[in-house]
Amino acid sequence: MNLPTRSHPETFSELAADGYLIGGFSWRHIRTDIERPVVIINAATSVRCRHYSRFADYLFANGLDVITYDYRGIGESRRGSLRGFKASWSDWGVLDFEAMLQRVQREFPGQPIDVVGHSYGGCAAGLGASGAAIRRLVTVGAQFAYWRDYEASERWRMFGKWHVVMPLITAALGYFPGKRLGWLEDTPAGVVRDWSTPTPKYETRPSGRNLGQQPFAHVKAQLLAISITDDPFGTVAAIERLLNYFAASERTHLRIAPADIGETAVGHFAFFRSQYQDRLWPIALKWLQHGELAQQTPGHRVAGYT
Repeated sequence: MNLPTRSHPETFSELAADGYLIGGFSWRHIRTDIERPVVIINAATSVRCRHYSRFADYLFANGLDVITYDYRGIGESRRGSLRGFKASWSDWGVLDFEAMLQRVQREFPGQPIDVVGHSYGGCAAGLGASGAAIRRLVTVGAQFAYWRDYEASERWRMFGKWHVVMPLITAALGYFPGKRLGWLEDTPAGVVRDWSTPTPKYETRPSGRNLGQQPFAHVKAQLLAISITDDPFGTVAAIERLLNYFAASERTHLRIAPADIGETAVGHFAFFRSQYQDRLWPIALKWLQHGELAQQTPGHRVAGYT
């Protein structure tokens, strides 16, 4: 692996369309190359963008420019108490991710724009108004957290945790104190509402607003959806529910069992840990660089997609 030309990312702030200041990090090569892709990494729900720093280092070391950022109310984009703070999953995509798309087009003019989306981050990739600018998209365990799609053996435990206990605590406190409980980061009440609503997101909204599939139709990217067989969120049904929204994209669903890479468990969050730099990260890198899978890629393609 070639060493990166700059060892530390730069911090940045970007105003969303509603004036909210979004914070993040930028890995940018000193020399501009119009053919070099710039990759935006969309985090999972209430996971700080710092979780993806080593993966961003890896992409940067392999010749890509990279942007990571936190959604409003999380990490670098938190501005004080979340009690009463208004933010939703839609805000994170329509406003925050869109701000990153606009920033990249301004700061990296002419360079191809690619996206990596983890969990909710794959949903956010379909909500930006500038989504047509995305060339390639890699999602990892990306789905709507719809409870009926959870792994059957885990479904009721997960339903109780995420759809009963989490909203009850949130209703009492005005936000979810996830960091104190060891359940991700502190989370705005509106995001908890979206997560815990018992209908698939963007099909029916608690507010009565139906976003339908139209926001996702802007995206015409080469899309690789990676799912892991022991991820209780990322079942085939859950992954394909989201993939069906990206109807204008060329879609490939790669399903990997832990045994395919010599492991007994991987789950929902481990893909971005550095222990998988040599076994899982090259899959995403190859797709971002060339829009294809290597011949010896672990796992199998799920039927019904290219």
